[in-house]
Amino acid sequence: MIRLTINNKPVELDVEPDMPLLYALRDELQLTGTKFGCGSGLCGACTVHMDGQPIRSCVMPVSAVADKAITTIEGLSENADHHIQNAWREFKVPQCGYCQNGQMMSAAALIASNNNPSDEDIDSSMQGNICRCGTYQRIRQAIKTAAKNLREEV
Repeated sequence: MIRLTINNKPVELDVEPDMPLLYALRDELQLTGTKFGCGSGLCGACTVHMDGQPIRSCVMPVSAVADKAITTIEGLSENADHHIQNAWREFKVPQCGYCQNGQMMSAAALIASNNNPSDEDIDSSMQGNICRCGTYQRIRQAIKTAAKNLREEV
């Protein structure tokens, strides 16, 4: 048994220790917001948070995240009203939408650690999150707006 905390809830999984976290989330726990993209940790579609830091769940074995706090897109906000999610809707960021959950998870980690990111900070933090539709300008606008709204809340 592998013990995890997923979206603030303790979970025990009876799976092989080398099973990718992505498969445990999607197949075992039915948390399908995290997407399979490349399977190599290069595209960012599978991004989740481990203890608040973005990781690629497709290459992370569940044994490596035992006793860690994992947050998926479903756990980012109970009512889908996280600053990032609101800004994503405001700027109509998604086109096909496939990469967007991973994009939002990376962006949420960024503004949690830096609530006034520069363009360079955004580019650096979002590196490796690929959007085949090319919505990068809207992503940047959404991140800046979410960060501003977070600053104003404090």
